[in-house]
Amino acid sequence: MTSFDSSPQFNVWRTLLALAIVLVMLATSGWTAARHQRGDTNPLQRALNAWSDGRIHGTSLPAADAPSTKLAGFFASLSRDQRRGLAEKYPLAVGNMNGAPPKLRYLANRIALKEAVSVERERTMDPRLSVEGRQEADRRMHRFLSLLRPKRHVLAFDPTGRGRVAEVFGNLDRAARVSVVVPGVDTDVLTYERTYGAFSAPAGMAKSLYKAERAQREGTLPRSASGAPRVAVIAWADYTSPAGIGVDAVTAKRAKDGAVRLSNLVTSLPGQKTVALYCHSYGSVVCGVSARDLPSRVTDIAVAGSPGMRAASAAQLNTEARIWAMRDRDDWIGEIPNLELAGVGHGTDPVSAEFGARVLSARGASGHAGYFEPGTESLDNFARIGVGAYRTVRCAADTDACRHGAEDVFSA
Repeated sequence: MTSFDSSPQFNVWRTLLALAIVLVMLATSGWTAARHQRGDTNPLQRALNAWSDGRIHGTSLPAADAPSTKLAGFFASLSRDQRRGLAEKYPLAVGNMNGAPPKLRYLANRIALKEAVSVERERTMDPRLSVEGRQEADRRMHRFLSLLRPKRHVLAFDPTGRGRVAEVFGNLDRAARVSVVVPGVDTDVLTYERTYGAFSAPAGMAKSLYKAERAQREGTLPRSASGAPRVAVIAWADYTSPAGIGVDAVTAKRAKDGAVRLSNLVTSLPGQKTVALYCHSYGSVVCGVSARDLPSRVTDIAVAGSPGMRAASAAQLNTEARIWAMRDRDDWIGEIPNLELAGVGHGTDPVSAEFGARVLSARGASGHAGYFEPGTESLDNFARIGVGAYRTVRCAADTDACRHGAEDVFSA
């Protein structure tokens, strides 16, 4: 006997519901786009233009978008003072340059952030701006000041438009295993971190994961000679995510742009590090689109609260990385129909049996943004994946199905 959930009538209603959602999104998308526009100024592009015209000892500088290996070789050929001089002269360019040494990028982005603070401080007093505009400038200024606090390691920063940022927790040069948190809709410089609901924002997600990974390594794995766990986590809000519930949120446009940036980041990480991606909500669309182009150093892709990965199955992602998925019981994303029709929608539900991912327990997580909350099995599972303790992850439905064929890989 056919169940109601799989009946043709139910599938028709699901399709109609999805189309209705799309129509609502189309109707509101003009408002969301207009709401976030901040003019046509582009500080990063100006910085890149200046870099392209620059020279060092009479020789032209390499293209800023050259392969990261070529850029890494270029910076390695310079003296410490020469590298610092380029960071001081072209801070936004160097701070966003894959292939530049991480510590040099941190320095360049501190300089760029100080410049951005000055720009926003002037905007707070600009009588040509509306009250709302001056208030936004004040919020941005305080966000940039927060990113300038001691011991913060900003790997990428772009104040253009809604803004982009990436931050490292841990020692990226020394880490053997790197985790990258890829957030979803409405991610920008203002939502990058929060005081309330801290673990629902990229900075809080990454910081929570880093702390959990350190606890895992200190409790179960060998430590490095210096006594510090060799893990690092990147909060990667360095793509332009969809703004609000609009057309961009149900199509792959933003994901395609983000996938290129994500692949470039992962490829450019120094050393022979292995990488795990943690993709939340629309971030899982970015990870799905990028999967086939990611380097082999990406060993794991874990999605949470996913609307789909632009694929009918895990096998269709064409990656050797292990695919993990989780969703808590009261995550509203589970009510969204999983389909793809004329480019709208993101495909099969990653936690469904037909998708074929390794389905993890998210016990303790609450709602759509609670997966990185301390004390949850979702965070604990993420941390175990991050340190390579695959045999100890907790599968959904109290089974061991998600652990099959996943052997522990410990990096001392």
